[in-house]
Amino acid sequence: MLDAVLDLLVPPRCAGCGGRGALVCAGCAAELTAAPHPHLPEAPPDGLPECWAAAGYDGVARRVLIAYKERGRTALGTALGACLAGALARLPLEAGPLVLVPVPSTRRSRRAKGHDPVRRIAEVAARRLRAGGAHVTVAPVLRPARKVADQSGLTSAQRAANLAGAFTSGAVPKGRVVLVDDVVTTGATLAEAARALRAAGAQTAFAVTVAATRKRVPVMRHARRSQIRRHHSG
Repeated sequence: MLDAVLDLLVPPRCAGCGGRGALVCAGCAAELTAAPHPHLPEAPPDGLPECWAAAGYDGVARRVLIAYKERGRTALGTALGACLAGALARLPLEAGPLVLVPVPSTRRSRRAKGHDPVRRIAEVAARRLRAGGAHVTVAPVLRPARKVADQSGLTSAQRAANLAGAFTSGAVPKGRVVLVDDVVTTGATLAEAARALRAAGAQTAFAVTVAATRKRVPVMRHARRSQIRRHHSG
């Protein structure tokens, strides 16, 4: 809340680099809106739709998302929504209505933050795409069906088990359904969301996120590559 008030009263600092004058400076905004890339987790769960991410979950994207979700800087939803809209605009979409379905926050998280962060991002993205002539709607039809444990530290298999049956879905409007989330890690959340939509009679065309975690390189493999580089440089 304090950060949100300060953003209104004093010249803001860029959430990406800390520079003064803008919530997100031009340089950081450009980094957020680079060309989207397909993301396939190392052990993708069953039912995971084709997934695209606007950025990697590090650097500018990570700092902006943390400020938005954890530090109350809700005004950053505009920049993140623009990031998502840019990614969607670059994808090879078929003609026709597009339906953005945001992955919902837990009830506890919504109460704590006072809003649903992913839904806000999706709504900003939809407005921007409609301004460009696209037929886009936001359908917040997914609902938490039960409580889930904290995902931090869980393996891919544990995350999938933790999220099994976690969502339920209402009726989905006609159109190409695109799941929207802020970050994709193992893909377990998106796979469960897609399952809930299938149960409601809707197929997910693909998923789009603001960011995706980088694939981790095993320590031994990284060490071996370093040895090879040193050998050839010598």
